[in-house]
Amino acid sequence: MDHFPTNWGNPRNEDGESYNTYPMASNKVPQGVQQIAGYGHASGHPTTHTQSPVVTGTSVLGLKFKDGVLMAADNLASYGSLARFRDVERLHKVSDFTVIGASGDISDFQYVKHLLDAQMIKEYNADDGHSLATPHVFEYLWRIMYNRRSKMNPLWNTFVLGGVHKGENFLGAIDLKGTPYQSPSIATGFGSHLATPMLRKALDNAGGSENLTREEAEKLLVECMKVCWLRDARSSFKYQIAAITSQGVSISEPHDLRPLTYWEHGRDVRGYGA
Repeated sequence: MDHFPTNWGNPRNEDGESYNTYPMASNKVPQGVQQIAGYGHASGHPTTHTQSPVVTGTSVLGLKFKDGVLMAADNLASYGSLARFRDVERLHKVSDFTVIGASGDISDFQYVKHLLDAQMIKEYNADDGHSLATPHVFEYLWRIMYNRRSKMNPLWNTFVLGGVHKGENFLGAIDLKGTPYQSPSIATGFGSHLATPMLRKALDNAGGSENLTREEAEKLLVECMKVCWLRDARSSFKYQIAAITSQGVSISEPHDLRPLTYWEHGRDVRGYGA
């Protein structure tokens, strides 16, 4: 069967078989495939990874505080403009002191989770008394993203990695082009426009992340998540917060932002309602 809709109704005549999508005895990429920008490898085999995001998640927020790192993300995975999947967890525990969060394509995030989990199992089975700490996971993920980008087959994600290592709080991000950076506060997606100014202002007022308590940091993240929900059409009122401290990782159950908002002011606006 021809799996390319652009060719339906016009059977190909390449390689002698009009309905053969990929001829068994030839490495030639069909002309219909060559016309799709960025599709296919030089070897002639089809690409089997996501080439354009379909089901996507929006912002991931990260913030250092005195005793660790907090990360937050909502639970919505949008199918285009449709709020399709509303219970997707975009914060994933990698090790005892490391959490990864992802905005972008959900299938690519699942692929990266599989890679990380497989690597952690490999380290565990080695049983040599060592395990991958947060900086090591960050380096590993950076190489994955950079290598995929260099092969013109990037993962359509921006990852945020938070953790604690040797008494130091770690917070970094890697975009789909393989560019890594670290900061006391990080926001991806639309949150990079909405939440970043709020996070930076709070850090400046506190005199740095070392002066922020966990309660203050969590309150700030909740306020940022509320702003993102109200102003980002791809976000949701359901969200989770991950806390990474020297005691380990805890990821909360989904919380609801709706009780924190107030809509009754619309009653006094002329032309609003009945």
